[in-house]
Amino acid sequence: MNLKKLLEIKFVRFLLTGGLNTGLTYVLYLVLLSFLPYIWSYSISYVCGIFLAFMLSRFFVFKEHQGLKSALLFPFVYVAQYALGVLIVWLWVKKLSLPEYLAPLAAIALTLPITYALSKLVFVKSNTPAQ
Repeated sequence: MNLKKLLEIKFVRFLLTGGLNTGLTYVLYLVLLSFLPYIWSYSISYVCGIFLAFMLSRFFVFKEHQGLKSALLFPFVYVAQYALGVLIVWLWVKKLSLPEYLAPLAAIALTLPITYALSKLVFVKSNTPAQ
């Protein structure tokens, strides 16, 4: 399968944009971690990532939207992901005593399937074929 065919698959585009978003927000997290506690660093970088994720999802991943409904519902996808992510970050650092700098990566990996499914519900019109 060539690159053009791969990029026709929404989930592949979701993974690519998620990787870009993850990289940018992770760098922001590391910068903030140098002068803020890990929960604050995670929270601030997370909010910045929501804005980037909306734009990438709207214009590159799903290439469609449901108007105002998408704009209003999209933040709730990330509120759900955030709540689960904070729990994962907390468990990672406080209960498992694993490195703080890896905690957001674990949170992203574990919440990825839920985020994709919820994002697809927000952007894709019900009469659009699944990918």
